[in-house]
Amino acid sequence: MFRLICMIIGYCIGCIETAHVVGKLWKVDLRQHGSGNLGTTNALRVLGKKAGAMVFIGDILKSVIAFLICRAIFKDNATVAGLFGSAGAVLGHNYPFYLNFKGGKGIAVMIGMTAALAFTTNPLLAIPNALIGFGLAFGTRYVSVGSLGFSVCLPVSCYFLGYEREIVLITLCFSALAVWRHRGNIKKLLNGTENRFGSKKK
Repeated sequence: MFRLICMIIGYCIGCIETAHVVGKLWKVDLRQHGSGNLGTTNALRVLGKKAGAMVFIGDILKSVIAFLICRAIFKDNATVAGLFGSAGAVLGHNYPFYLNFKGGKGIAVMIGMTAALAFTTNPLLAIPNALIGFGLAFGTRYVSVGSLGFSVCLPVSCYFLGYEREIVLITLCFSALAVWRHRGNIKKLLNGTENRFGSKKK
């Protein structure tokens, strides 16, 4: 039961769509510009670096906040509760009910999940995920490649660092969700039409 409660708490926090809020500050509806995605990359390309940074940080923070709130409420199952809170935040971010369930792709929120899990359990978890995610993004200049690399690395890292099976399975499910949300980017990568970092959207 506590897992469901944590998911609901996280979902409500995740529904605070940072890109939508930041877009309103710039008097722009990001759903109508660029890729139409309510995430960091689209905010960066359409509104610039300052807006992109605001969205990125905001999306990370809402996941961390969801994790910490649920962890504090359910102290007897703190780590699992926190993870389900962050998982709910990912779902809220990806599928906000008040925006017709059309949000972002969840990578920054998953980064927040990883950061919260790492710094409350094992800081080593952050190292391979950060190296692979940012390394691939800057090395290839494809944000999507870095996002996919990070997503796939997370459950693998949890497994090899000895996290309990439930945590590995949760991160595996959300890794699969991230890959699914990036299916359009994968098709573009295979076709050679994906936008590189710093380029204008075609």
